[in-house]
Amino acid sequence: MKSFFDGGLKVETGDITALDVDAVVNAANSSLMGGGGVDGAIHRAGGPAILEECKKLRRTVWPEGLPAGKAVITTAGRMRARHVIHTVGPVWYGGGRDEEALLAGAYRNSISLAEENGLASLAFPAISTGVYGFPQDRAARFVASLLKEYFGGAPKLKEIRLVFFSQRDEDAFLAGAEPIFTCP
Repeated sequence: MKSFFDGGLKVETGDITALDVDAVVNAANSSLMGGGGVDGAIHRAGGPAILEECKKLRRTVWPEGLPAGKAVITTAGRMRARHVIHTVGPVWYGGGRDEEALLAGAYRNSISLAEENGLASLAFPAISTGVYGFPQDRAARFVASLLKEYFGGAPKLKEIRLVFFSQRDEDAFLAGAEPIFTCP
């Protein structure tokens, strides 16, 4: 595990569903009904309570599905975390469809929702860098810049964790992010 911003940001490889944090972020699809990757793992680990709250959100707030860049909060069910913040990252189409703005929205709206709910700790997976195809190196630079800006301000969250599925993914993130984290 690597730590940045006086311990406010931790970067690690592991199982996001096993973390003891106030909320884990789910890289959800717009249906909010579960799926593959992190989304499926979170729904399986948390159990039916997550799906029930997602169904209610679909009926009452987002009948057409959650748009990319937006975020909603539910219970975490059986997980150690207390909440799940579901956000939809952008599908990568080559960079010409506001993918970076949508990715920024996914991270910023998740952080804002955590702050609005009085949470202190939040864990993110690598949003959009899997099957959605956002280039890892580009996402690393972008997310690193966003988090440097956040921690350079007046952050309300005590801890943000970036949790990668594999050491290779963590190393790719750090290769792109480290220069941003270490420069003044």
